[in-house]
Amino acid sequence: MSATTTAETVEEFADRVAAWFATQGLARKGTRPTGGKHSKAVFHDLSFADEQALLSELTDWVRTRYDSGFGAIAWPESFGGAGLTQAHETALARIESDYEVPSPHELVSVTRHLIAPTLRAYDRTQEMRELITPMLRGDLLACQLFSEPGAGSDLASLATRARREGDDWVITGQKVWTSGAQFAQWGELLARTNPDVPKHRGITAFMVPLDADGLEVRPLRQMSGGSSFNEVFLTEVRIPDAYRIGEVDEGWKVALTTLGFERNSSGENTDVGGTLDQVIELARTTGAIDDPVLRQRLADVVMSHRLAEVASARDAATPDTTGVGGSMRKLQWTERLTQISDFVADVAGADLVVDDGSGIFAWTEHVLGAPGYRIAGGSDEVQRTLIAERYLGLPVEPRGDKTTPWRDIPR
Repeated sequence: MSATTTAETVEEFADRVAAWFATQGLARKGTRPTGGKHSKAVFHDLSFADEQALLSELTDWVRTRYDSGFGAIAWPESFGGAGLTQAHETALARIESDYEVPSPHELVSVTRHLIAPTLRAYDRTQEMRELITPMLRGDLLACQLFSEPGAGSDLASLATRARREGDDWVITGQKVWTSGAQFAQWGELLARTNPDVPKHRGITAFMVPLDADGLEVRPLRQMSGGSSFNEVFLTEVRIPDAYRIGEVDEGWKVALTTLGFERNSSGENTDVGGTLDQVIELARTTGAIDDPVLRQRLADVVMSHRLAEVASARDAATPDTTGVGGSMRKLQWTERLTQISDFVADVAGADLVVDDGSGIFAWTEHVLGAPGYRIAGGSDEVQRTLIAERYLGLPVEPRGDKTTPWRDIPR
């Protein structure tokens, strides 16, 4: 099925999408018991082989959609997109949510919704341009090489260094909390290229192949049991200048672009860590639904999800012009995760400690994983600061090192 033009209305497009989905042999949600097969893990708690299999199943599905004209709806046709609008994209997502499709994975989302759009925004070299379509199709996967042991929420303090040698750059440093690096082929990396200017002004962004000489990926074991995150060590990794994104020393602009895409996509999948139906099923099987206090808290969870759907529909109809819409959605999403986690912990009680075969123990993966998203993609405190300054117009938070050269900042 080929791409269409913007002459196709959202309603016409939705009819075409619905007809296509009906031919794909997918089960409709609601045709299985409410528990379903959906994992309750916020971050993947799988063996390497099982997570690789999940990624393979998901990228096969991404490829199927893309090749049928439904993989890059709001992208121009030059990238294999449909050249339609975000409203059309939202219509497709709504229809897809009615079907049992492969489970989501953060690496695929990062690749398609964060890094590919960033490369398009900084269209600098043919080498980088040629990565975009394979990313949209699921043929290439890319991670974010941003955070460091000493640069998390204060990302601009990063210390990984890149020095220029002719037409190449040589990179040395360490990244941490890198989701999916063990499965990725590329990484979007921020490095310090000028230590003699304030921290935000001496950073440059690059795309780095993860099979480069001198690069090592080490998975980190998380308390929920999986290894979604990694440390990445770079020792004299040499890459060509063609892999640079944006201008030299202006990588902070690139970072803000990627982080903006990240905040805008946060919370799109409201089923991360278990579906609303699974929360309701837990309340029923434990008898919590008959407790007046717990029933009210369950109602609050349901209302939070409904409000998220309303906000999503409003965002699709009225694009954000404040620059902080993504921050508000991300903050609302992490609060929903916490709300579910607190409810589940009180309902399940000791069943979260020992697996008695009832299935309740599986919610441990949610309770242990939910706090992570209060940090990932910018902490809750960072989101509140952005909302306060850019939306509410409150005074800017004092920053004592704003004009201090990076090398003079105590570390």
